[in-house]
Amino acid sequence: MPKLVENGKDIYESLKAMSDDEFEELCALLEDTVILKREHLIPFVSQRRNDENFAKIMDATLEGIAAENADVFFIVNEDNSRVPIIKPISDLISGGASNKNSFCKSLIDDISAFSFENIFDAGYDFFSTIFEYLLKDYNSNGGGTYAEYYTPHSVANIMARLLVDDGKDYRSMKIYDPAAGTGTLLIALAHAIGERKCAVYTQDISEKSSTMMMLNLILNGMAESLTHVIKGNTMTHPFHKDDNGKLKQFDFVVSNPPFKLDFSDYQNTLKTADPFKRFFAGVPNIPNKNKKKMEIYLCFFQHVIASIKDAGRGAIVVPTGFLTAQSGIPLKIRQYLVDNKFLKGVVSMPSNIFANTGTNVSVVFIDKAGIDKPVFIDASKLGEESKDGKNMKTVLKDDDVEQIVSTFHDTKAVDEFSVLPSIDEIKSKNYSFSAGQYFEVKIEHIDITEEEFNQKIKEYTETLDSLFAEGKELEANIKAALGSLKYE
Repeated sequence: MPKLVENGKDIYESLKAMSDDEFEELCALLEDTVILKREHLIPFVSQRRNDENFAKIMDATLEGIAAENADVFFIVNEDNSRVPIIKPISDLISGGASNKNSFCKSLIDDISAFSFENIFDAGYDFFSTIFEYLLKDYNSNGGGTYAEYYTPHSVANIMARLLVDDGKDYRSMKIYDPAAGTGTLLIALAHAIGERKCAVYTQDISEKSSTMMMLNLILNGMAESLTHVIKGNTMTHPFHKDDNGKLKQFDFVVSNPPFKLDFSDYQNTLKTADPFKRFFAGVPNIPNKNKKKMEIYLCFFQHVIASIKDAGRGAIVVPTGFLTAQSGIPLKIRQYLVDNKFLKGVVSMPSNIFANTGTNVSVVFIDKAGIDKPVFIDASKLGEESKDGKNMKTVLKDDDVEQIVSTFHDTKAVDEFSVLPSIDEIKSKNYSFSAGQYFEVKIEHIDITEEEFNQKIKEYTETLDSLFAEGKELEANIKAALGSLKYE
């Protein structure tokens, strides 16, 4: 806890000496601050750390903060019911009162001894790094398969920087993620735009992820967007709508949706009774053998397209196989983007960029303002491989990120890295979004004399004759060996 000294007193003594009116006046000066009573503050809680019922004191403190801020700290369900996000912490600890007291005491000791001054000055750069550290094992420790594709910090920053124009003065932007998870993509995008220049809207099926999303907003000074965090099924009940009940559209939409998920319970409803008419390319069928392999990302992709306003922009993470699928829903989506000139570009990422899955991924960028020549980038050879637990992970270096960002913004064609195909070229290759299919095939020509040419042909012929002779000898030896075998 930072020590704020006044007349030789530490912060505890200074705050304790204040009258109620003085304390309220102090709180009123603090912008974007939650409502806190003095007994909720860290130094006041820490003073009671040796109480035999300290775990109950800690829980009561958290419940008190929740009660004082009930109008802010809650998650809205798709049916408009509310779930508080601040809950007793000792319930998470197994064992008796002694275990719970020890944990809460250790926690308050660490918090009390920590200085937050530099952290809050660093803002996004600090909190985004901490979030990646905290969430790297989220899937294996209770996050569920939905958190399998947690977006690395580097990929989130690339997506944000490719969507946002450098130097542009954005105002009152509305940004959205229909599968927001813990908010990595949205916070990176908000930082690129300017946290004070945008409002964040989210929806996610996981209450745990939505709680982390809200914490992410609070830590990054965006508490005014907390009421836009919705827990619910975006496919069946998209929450964010305009005044006419139509799907709300946004200036920027980003998403890293689950790639495969069993949604057989409502698959037919999406096919036949979607009131928002989102699924122009269709809804994936139910596999005969494994319902968990239903490609739900294709539904999210179409939802993203429908949620981008005219002249708005979006980006979505997809399995790289989407780029070249020869038929079906992926092809129809690609055709729609190209034929309407909505395709801004595609970046194919290195393998193992996500720690919890080996799926190769790419990012598709959409711009409804209209684009004549998209940028296709093959970044698959960038990054450094490292071991992350049992998995291999590829980490993009700062130079790699800058190479991707500058190439994309400058719309440059770079040998074996990026290409700028025309709309007609893309159509001629069955709307392929794979950069490699557009790279020029180069054949090296060497000038040699006729004599040199004849000599090389002679050498090749002699080599082939030798190989054939060896093959015949090997064949004869094998036949002889087989002939000598006897049954015993």
